[in-house]
Amino acid sequence: MMIFINCANPVNSPLYVETGTCLNGEKSSNVSLLRRSYVNVGGMKASDLMELCSLERMTLLPVKDYKNMPYKEIHSQLAYGFELSWHNSRCGSCAYGCYIDDSNRKHCVGGSWRWITPAVLKNGSVIIAILQGAKFIFGSPFVIAFLIYKWRRRHLSAYDTVEEFLQTHNNLMPVVRYSYSAIKKMTGGFKEELGKGGFGCVYKGKLRSGSSAAIKLLGKSKANGQDFINEVATIGRIRHTNVVQLVGFCAEGSKRALVYDFMPNGSLNNFIFSQERAVSLSWEKLHEISLGVAHGIQYLHRGCEMQILHFDIKPHNILLDEHFTPKISDFGLARLCPANESLKSLTAPGGTIGYMAPELFYKNIEHVSYKADVYSFGMLLLEMAGRRKNLNALAENSSQIYWPDWVHDQVSNEKAIEIGDGSTEEEQKIVKKMVIAGLRCIQMNPLNRPAMNEVVEMLEGDMESLQLPPRPVLNLDEKPMNTCGESSSMSDYSSESVSLIENAYN
Repeated sequence: MMIFINCANPVNSPLYVETGTCLNGEKSSNVSLLRRSYVNVGGMKASDLMELCSLERMTLLPVKDYKNMPYKEIHSQLAYGFELSWHNSRCGSCAYGCYIDDSNRKHCVGGSWRWITPAVLKNGSVIIAILQGAKFIFGSPFVIAFLIYKWRRRHLSAYDTVEEFLQTHNNLMPVVRYSYSAIKKMTGGFKEELGKGGFGCVYKGKLRSGSSAAIKLLGKSKANGQDFINEVATIGRIRHTNVVQLVGFCAEGSKRALVYDFMPNGSLNNFIFSQERAVSLSWEKLHEISLGVAHGIQYLHRGCEMQILHFDIKPHNILLDEHFTPKISDFGLARLCPANESLKSLTAPGGTIGYMAPELFYKNIEHVSYKADVYSFGMLLLEMAGRRKNLNALAENSSQIYWPDWVHDQVSNEKAIEIGDGSTEEEQKIVKKMVIAGLRCIQMNPLNRPAMNEVVEMLEGDMESLQLPPRPVLNLDEKPMNTCGESSSMSDYSSESVSLIENAYN
């Protein structure tokens, strides 16, 4: 309890602490001429009240040790405040509780805002709470509306980019544009899923002619639709035995799809890694497939008006038709490159680890060229020759964890490569040819890798004419040639990249 006392005469008592300030707005100099102000902390008896003294104010104080408390501490405790509470039983018949006003009169709370009286609003924390609540209630819709606006602007920009590209080159692309409803009808409501990749799901469908098709439904693009533009711009106008055929496409707002010829034998990935396949490919057929893939990449690099860099050659992206003819697919990362110019920008490297050339992620290597595809093909070739992943942490022998190093040592020491029981001498030559060609392709320095026309010659020629290259070692001090490419610290796809693709049609 804190009691403020006003006295006419000075008081000398430990129960009375002089305030040293004024009450009722009077200055201390005037107080000394009129009456003196004291404060008592802890409570006092009626007999302790001195003559000519009167009680001015009383208030509760949240303090237990109040003996010998100086006025400065008393002021601090008073400024800190106190909590006033009472039991609900004091509210009597009030249904929602009650409060006491300045005149100590009880008022019931009626479950509405009517209980907020001027007395209650004197509490600043209540006002702050009300303002914060109002800010949240009325501000949230505006924040949500702003986020929706930004999201729509970003996606509309992507839609505009795709639509502008399609309208500009509508007469130059010999492919069919389908509506989304037609795509849905062809797939029977996306009933049969063939596979799933980094850019979306692939479903089996049927064209009006009755032939089967593979329809890739693209997912949400992080590159403003550039993956869609890349595929349409590259394989939309080229024809080659070893490149998958684009039949048509769909572009309706955020819904995009690509329609390809159906490949009944799926991907090469299933035949060289899976042990459960009923059909096992012979070494002659694997060699034939590797040569077909090499011809396809050679065509992309040299057979078009502009070089097409695939950037994602791997077994999963090599499809096989009913005759096991290989078809290069998935051009979502592909880039067009002028024959005698450098690209101004490339997207951030997004190929598959294990097949990506070192220049795609080592900043010390300055330029990216078609030799990146050569490296990826080399890794593919070695996996075909070993019928296993190049990196296998579960290999029985620790020396065989990284297949390229192990097989290099085998050939270097003139040891036979294990390709299964009952293999013929001709099959051994085929595997050794594929291994040496693959090791040539995966040299760390792009300067030391052959072009794809040389790879074709190696696979078609005699094994005796091939020389084993050094074991691939990364030397970051060597700088590769600037055949076509830009710094591997690649920027995001810019509008200039779209212009480059568009120029391929002009």
